Amino acid sequence: MNVGKTQEMVYEMKVSAVMTRDVITIGSKERMSRLRSLLQGNRISGVPVLEKGQLVGLISIEDFIKWLANDQEDCAIEERMTREVTTIYEDDPLVLAIRKFESTSLGRFPVITRDQKTLVGILTKGDVIEGLLKKLEIDYQEQEARHFPARYLFDNIEADDTSLQLRYNVKGQDFTQAGDSSTRLKRTLRRLGLRSDLVRRIAIASYEAEMNLVIYTEGGRIRAEVEPARVFVEIEDSGPGIADLEKALEPGYSTAPEWVREMGFGAGMGLVNMKKSADEFIIESEPGRGTTLNVSFRINEEPHEVN
Repeated sequence: MNVGKTQEMVYEMKVSAVMTRDVITIGSKERMSRLRSLLQGNRISGVPVLEKGQLVGLISIEDFIKWLANDQEDCAIEERMTREVTTIYEDDPLVLAIRKFESTSLGRFPVITRDQKTLVGILTKGDVIEGLLKKLEIDYQEQEARHFPARYLFDNIEADDTSLQLRYNVKGQDFTQAGDSSTRLKRTLRRLGLRSDLVRRIAIASYEAEMNLVIYTEGGRIRAEVEPARVFVEIEDSGPGIADLEKALEPGYSTAPEWVREMGFGAGMGLVNMKKSADEFIIESEPGRGTTLNVSFRINEEPHEVN
């Protein structure tokens, strides 16, 4: 599978960019008989349930159909709603939401703020598709209008050895800023005129590395070095290190704590995705001392295929 523009965008975009902000809700004490007109009138298949302004459940068209099929008497919404609600944060990366859709088979997620846990939106699979299509259109228009004189950065430099270094500091456990360094790196590489497919691969590898820094360590550094024929990306941390590198490279293997898994991170695909995206992949790690990861990408080659 080629690394496409859509795959690149889901790493960069936040849930807040595509969610529906005008949320239709219903009170927990409202009657089931009112649900039909609410769903039909707004052409929706489910609504968050509130009690004193707080999210307490979800009620869907499936719940309504089951209630009708069983010839139940009219009752309060709270008696038929789903109480265990899977939510997502507004500042979560969109790729996390997509992984949650795949792993839970749910059709919608209430979107809440990270600090106050306040309901600010709802996210459906349709919202994701519509948001990606809009972003594709905007990016296309911007690319058509933009000119990158830096494309010829190295052409007129006379030196035996030339490179451009970019450094980014990543703070551990800071999920609100997770992915920002990779996004900045991607924008810079675009302005240098690198091929779009190459920038996408670098962005994906950088993003996965940045998430590992955020999840597992107290922080670290991403250093990118751009040469005329190659881009090197080095990721360093002084965190706990990896005890079993061979196992860590197995798809799905994860040592993420439970609270990280509950947030939707730590699926065990980070190193795997980095290795697939890069032309060269080298990792060194020592328990108690940290991890150094080096990935490199050849510039003047045919588009790389990710299997």
